[in-house]
Amino acid sequence: MTSLRPLGSSDLHVFPLALGGNVFGWTADEAQSFAVLDAYAAAGGNFVDTADSYSAWAEGNQGGESETIVGRWLASRGNRDEIVVATKVGAHPSYKGLAPVTIKAAAEESLRRLGTDHIDLYYTHFDDESVPVEEIVTALDQLVKDGKVRAVAASNISPARLRASLDFAEAEGLTRYVALQPHYNLVSRDTYEGELLDTAERAGLAAVPYFALASGFLTGKYRHGTAVDSARAAGAGRHLETERGRTVLDTLDAVARAHGAEPATVALAWLAARPTVAAPIASARTVEQLPALVAVADLVLDEAELAALDAASA
Repeated sequence: MTSLRPLGSSDLHVFPLALGGNVFGWTADEAQSFAVLDAYAAAGGNFVDTADSYSAWAEGNQGGESETIVGRWLASRGNRDEIVVATKVGAHPSYKGLAPVTIKAAAEESLRRLGTDHIDLYYTHFDDESVPVEEIVTALDQLVKDGKVRAVAASNISPARLRASLDFAEAEGLTRYVALQPHYNLVSRDTYEGELLDTAERAGLAAVPYFALASGFLTGKYRHGTAVDSARAAGAGRHLETERGRTVLDTLDAVARAHGAEPATVALAWLAARPTVAAPIASARTVEQLPALVAVADLVLDEAELAALDAASA
């Protein structure tokens, strides 16, 4: 049985891989999504990450498709209490920004789509600097007081605004952030490492990195001369044009061979071993893509392997 990791100072404990719900209702239809969710839960997974805006960008979608699918899956499997459901506010086309009235209304819509009376982890999806942190923190605290949210977190926020949010919550005795969702992986370290990581570490926040596999690049399936049928192929392929990207792939290959593991598993294991990281996020469109992701729970890299990956990606 994989041991679950504590999520910052909250009472939530999560599997060391969060299953990304961005593909549900986009590149994975409901049946495919259910199959992936079933396989993830069967592997011991309990941490599902979605957002109210997923997947508004797809033709014919309004936003909320992913939450709706997750909600139907929870209802049909009767496993709501076993799953840590994380969703986000601020980017849905009809509920943009973080004005208190928007947060309140968007949370109600998310609860309705998820078919539940509470959200386990509620993120501000993108910071809204037009709204004072005092108003955002107070609105989130009210959702917790009302029993609609268990814990709150932030994504895409500056170190200064994060510190201000934490300080205000502390001073006023309000609910404070327990986690942070940064853009962070072996080929994109600059956004998180530095001031943001330092702030998270000092405050005891758990990091739940998104783009953990760099849009699929770190799975190793994108190589020169190889065409990949994926909606994210262009984004992933650009890393092949950089020396860092090629060096990281070579090192991933070497470490993966030593463990008889997939490059994706190694990339996630490196991330899972980083300071503050509780669980990287990765999504699977098909059940076949899932084993390499959940295998992170059982792969421990030694100091030399971590150092080699560190050097390759520096």
